[in-house]
Parts: sequence; structure tokens; C-alpha cells
Amino acid sequence: MFSKGQIIFGIIFFIVFAIAIGFTYRKDLKLHKKFYPGSIWILLAFIAFILFISAIKFFFK
Repeated sequence: MFSKGQIIFGIIFFIVFAIAIGFTYRKDLKLHKKFYPGSIWILLAFIAFILFISAIKFFFK
């Protein structure tokens, strides 16, 4: 399905991307707290929705 090189590239890309996103988020943390209060609830609702869909798929397979 995927070659060994593609898998290695994907893993490295994901790690570097996650570090870059984390660094950028940390840099803008004050602005996020000021302009987007309560956005954590949107994230939690999105994660709960994905888990709900996954549970439906798992139980009604």
C-alpha cells in the first residue's frame, strides 16, 4: 500500500507539522484567550461528535 519511504516521510511530516503548530499556538496564546474565550468547548464538542460517530460505526457494523 505505502512504501517504506512514504511512511517515513509521513511520520516526519506529522512530527514537524505538530511542532510548528504547537509553537505558533504558544506564541499567540494571549490573543487566543482575549479574542476567542470558550473556544475549548467547540473543540470538545467536535471531539465528542467524532467519538459518537465512531461508536455508532463500531456498534452497528
